[in-house]
Amino acid sequence: MTQELVMDATAYDLSQQTAEIMRRYNDVFQRHDPSALAELVAEDCVIENTVPAPDGARHAGKAACVGLWTAIATQAGTRFDIEETFIAGERATIRWRYFMADGNSLRGVNLMRVAHGRIVAAMGYVKG
Repeated sequence: MTQELVMDATAYDLSQQTAEIMRRYNDVFQRHDPSALAELVAEDCVIENTVPAPDGARHAGKAACVGLWTAIATQAGTRFDIEETFIAGERATIRWRYFMADGNSLRGVNLMRVAHGRIVAAMGYVKG
């Protein structure tokens, strides 16, 4: 097997692993069940959240990230529609629409990075 084919196979395997992690991550919000977060999030995970505008807040460390995502996932009367998930190696882009309890909605995107089978970074942006 040539080096190019080995690299393609390695990149494919990494993308498949990232896709599975993102599927499980998205399920947390679709099912309003954060129980999978502890095994998906790395100890050194960092989130740059969408609020407060314009720059959002930074959350560092597994406990802070799991806590934030748990609060979002379990918020009563809300839902996320996943519009598209794009995977490239260890990176993922998730385009979503969030429906709030009051009936309003907003669109946004998360730029995610996975390393060693865990989410290590998430940067959220909303359409203004």
